[in-house]
Amino acid sequence: MAEVLVYVDHVDGAVRKPTLELLTLARRIGEPVAVFLGAGGDGAAAVLGEHGATRVLTADAPEFGDYLVVPKVDALQAAYDAVSPVAVLVPSSAEGKEIAARLAVRIGSGIITDAVDVESGDEGPVATQAAFAASYTTKSRVSKGTPVITVKPNSAPVEPAQAAGAVEALTVSFSAAATGTKVVSRTPRESTGRPELTEAAIVVSGGRGVNGAENFSIIEKLADSLGAAVGASRAAVDAGWYPHTNQVGQTGKSVSPQLYVASGISGAIQHRAGMQTSKTIVAINKDAEAPIFDLVDYGVVGDLFAVVPQLTDEVESRKG
Repeated sequence: MAEVLVYVDHVDGAVRKPTLELLTLARRIGEPVAVFLGAGGDGAAAVLGEHGATRVLTADAPEFGDYLVVPKVDALQAAYDAVSPVAVLVPSSAEGKEIAARLAVRIGSGIITDAVDVESGDEGPVATQAAFAASYTTKSRVSKGTPVITVKPNSAPVEPAQAAGAVEALTVSFSAAATGTKVVSRTPRESTGRPELTEAAIVVSGGRGVNGAENFSIIEKLADSLGAAVGASRAAVDAGWYPHTNQVGQTGKSVSPQLYVASGISGAIQHRAGMQTSKTIVAINKDAEAPIFDLVDYGVVGDLFAVVPQLTDEVESRKG
């Protein structure tokens, strides 16, 4: 059976959920071969094997941490040369898309970004995407070379499937460009205790209707009751009410959770582009004509300052 390369996204050896989702998709089109770069590959192999990786190619070198993405591209290219896969799957993060694009150029192949599904086709893997600000769903395949596909988080379930997970050392020769841009310092992100926005199963977002930074506590309380991440519209971010890192939309982050709750968000096309692939969408807005209601599965016409606290109380009471 043909093999599929899966780039492993991890934090200090702990495999992140989007990688496990990629392994589920990879099994639909071939045998997953995971590529783990950095320290902790031997420990991560057990988790990767439990989720379908037949092999785990590992490489550890200071270049992976000391420099930007080029060393990782060098390593992924080495894995590609060693395996000759039918496809390469990469998590659709900012770094993942840069790695994927650089790899596609090097191997002379096409690239598909932000896929929400991958399946086997008669002429190669077929990827499903949301196009034109998520107004349309398209199915695409790469017509030249080995497809390099980045997949959005929450696009597939995490399905355990025991495989060998055999660890193999990957030999990497770094290119001259690998040490061109060095990381000179890092500042750890301050933890909120909430899930990562792009990976969260539930996202609660606030927009212009929140009417001030001090009122975002209402959104945060609902999010915390649901175990959700907090998002914000561009209007709220531009007003300085919430950090830019939490912006959902075309110029922010794209999310695809199981549940998306939009509070005080009108539903401009820029925002819809970043959340329209959510599985279930709920909107709370006092304007019954707001565009967001054309998109939602459930809509509540009402003042968010009355509705959201009641919803939070109801969630808490049911948890109790």
